[in-house]
Amino acid sequence: MALKIARAAVAEMLAHARESAPAECCGLAGAPGGGAVSSIYRLRNVARAPLTSYEAAPQELFDAQRRMRERGESLAAIYHSHPRAADPVPSESDVRLAYYPEAVHLIVGLGGGAAPVLRAFRLFEGERRWERVEYEVVGE
Repeated sequence: MALKIARAAVAEMLAHARESAPAECCGLAGAPGGGAVSSIYRLRNVARAPLTSYEAAPQELFDAQRRMRERGESLAAIYHSHPRAADPVPSESDVRLAYYPEAVHLIVGLGGGAAPVLRAFRLFEGERRWERVEYEVVGE
C-alpha cells in the first residue's frame, strides 16, 4: 500500500528544503491513524556539518513527537533534504542512523534545476540497506 501524503504537506516539506538550502533540512511527518500524512513538524538541523548531514535538535524532536501524540497522529515519515541531489537516495549515514524503522524516509532533492524531487524509502539500519517506497500525493 502506497504512503499517502497531502499536497499541502508536500508543499511544506519542499518550502522547508528551499529555505534551508544550502544546508539540509529535517523534520517529521504525522498522520492520523491510517490516514494521509497531513502534518509537518519542522525541526532545526544541529548537525556539525549541516551542508552534508542532518541531526534534529533533540528537544524539538521530543516536542514534535509529544504534539503528534496529543493530536492523535502517528509518526508516518521522517524527511530531510539533499540540496545538491537531482535524484536523491539515502546516504550511508542516513541508513546507519535510521533509528525509527517504522517510519518512511522522505528525501527532497533540490539539485535538478527547476523542480525539486521527493523520493520515499524504507531504511534498514541493521542490514545497512534501503528500498524505494511508492507514495501518492492526495488532496487539493
